[in-house]
Amino acid sequence: MTRFVPPTAKIEMLQNIAFLEDLGDELEDMIALSAPNPNLRMVLLLMRGHLDGKVITATSMIGASRAPYATANRRLKEMVEAGLVEQRPRTKTGKSFSMHPSETLLEQWSQLSSRVKRLSTSRFGDAETPREATDYFFGGSYMNAKSIPPLQVLSEPLKLPGGVRVLVHGDPTFMVMDNLKRQFEQAIGTQIHQRAFSIDRLREEAVRNAARNASRYDILAVDLPWVGDFADRGILMPLDEAMDIARLDPADFHTAGLQAAHWGGKLYGVPAQTTPELLFYRKDLFAQAGLEPPKTTGALLEAAKALHDPQHGQHGIAWNAARGTALGHTVLMTMADFGQPILDMPPMAGGFETRHLADRRYRATIDTDAGLRAAEFLLELLKYSPPEILSMSWYERIRPYAAGRIAMAYGYTLLAPYFELDVASPANGQTGYLPHPAGPGATPIAPVGGYVLGIPANLPKDRIAAAVEALLVFTSPEAQKLYVQNGSRTNPRYSVASDPDVRRLSPVFEAVDAMSWRDELQFWPRPPVPEISDIIQICGEEFHDMLRGITSPREALRRAQARADAVIKTPELT
Repeated sequence: MTRFVPPTAKIEMLQNIAFLEDLGDELEDMIALSAPNPNLRMVLLLMRGHLDGKVITATSMIGASRAPYATANRRLKEMVEAGLVEQRPRTKTGKSFSMHPSETLLEQWSQLSSRVKRLSTSRFGDAETPREATDYFFGGSYMNAKSIPPLQVLSEPLKLPGGVRVLVHGDPTFMVMDNLKRQFEQAIGTQIHQRAFSIDRLREEAVRNAARNASRYDILAVDLPWVGDFADRGILMPLDEAMDIARLDPADFHTAGLQAAHWGGKLYGVPAQTTPELLFYRKDLFAQAGLEPPKTTGALLEAAKALHDPQHGQHGIAWNAARGTALGHTVLMTMADFGQPILDMPPMAGGFETRHLADRRYRATIDTDAGLRAAEFLLELLKYSPPEILSMSWYERIRPYAAGRIAMAYGYTLLAPYFELDVASPANGQTGYLPHPAGPGATPIAPVGGYVLGIPANLPKDRIAAAVEALLVFTSPEAQKLYVQNGSRTNPRYSVASDPDVRRLSPVFEAVDAMSWRDELQFWPRPPVPEISDIIQICGEEFHDMLRGITSPREALRRAQARADAVIKTPELT
């Protein structure tokens, strides 16, 4: 495989390719007797195609040389024989090839890019020229803005019989990935077969796959709360057994998203989506009513009441309140808004300690004073919600918000395309993004959701290395930027969030990035313990009865606590 080229180095290479192309044009136009340099012209096209992820053929290189066919063909063969250019078969017959820069050429070009910038700056960047101007001309400001280049093509195709097989969730981000399948197939050199399921069916299929002698999938998408369970049950392979973790550039990932992918000190997946649940609110409606964006649960209720006008088809707020999994998530996150984790995790700066969870010495903390305040808050929210709220889940709460019937909605950023990409939506261009407003004595947080991509523990050994390479491509900054440019509103990397092209597409990226730096992105509200799915289901059932008026808040808390205690198997203390 071609060595890894950091994003900033790629940017510098692209800038210098453009500079040398333009300089060559000027020299050839100025001096009539000047002949083109066919080797340089072909290398410029080859390098640009490599960095832009485009297929380059021998014919296109010869055409770019600006030399007679026989001369250019001879020079191209010389570069192949010298080990500067590699040929990859494009068909099973092996009669058609794509051309790629070799490891040697990439190394030489990287050194040349550095020298060109240094020489240009030393010759022309004098004291009379503003530093901003020289930086801009030679790519400095472009690099400082951390603009990420296009997806690149691997120099060698992945050798995976039958192609790469991926099991994912059927959400907007993974559907974007499926829409871009041809581009990713070109990048990795083999076919991609993607199966998408709803969240519950995805979990069932992952568990069923683990019981097979050999995995049917090379890569699995795993919801963050499942990580501990899938690690304990041997469904996922610890990634340090398959790869050098440093290749992921771990420091580039949002801290909460990467920490949530760990269990027992080991990394079990690479964040593919870091999508916190935020409060979406209509800035125009708030301005018309003279309201400030709510930072506390009390202010949230006041705003919901003020904007609730059911006689005119407008409701204050929408949230996950459907029985079971949907409401269960809301219960856990609402308790966190009041400073109460669902388990007895020790407090620490910014939240609660999670590193000890693999020891399995924890208990549920539902029937508490903070739990009661959270239950009463949900009952208050019910007053300013649409009449169908008790059947609303992830998508159902966002669609009426996008249609203009809801003033506020709790929602994951991955659902923002419903209104950000719909110019007819009243919420388009009028949505503000906030962390969850906090209860008394608590601080605002943005509970992190999303998916990691991991390697099945029962994947045949002869497929692991290629699966890792595909995983690196699918989760790279270049891939993440591509997802965003094609409609995704999730992102796990700081480098992508700071990309100027990405920031222009949606204010959500800058907002989430700021929350991460303020340490508001937290995954402890849904700790990835093996019992978490059962606990979520329990809370979603007991609190639904409470919201329907069948039980009181105290009764709902007591019953949920008892059922959660029964599913947690704490090891005997020694």
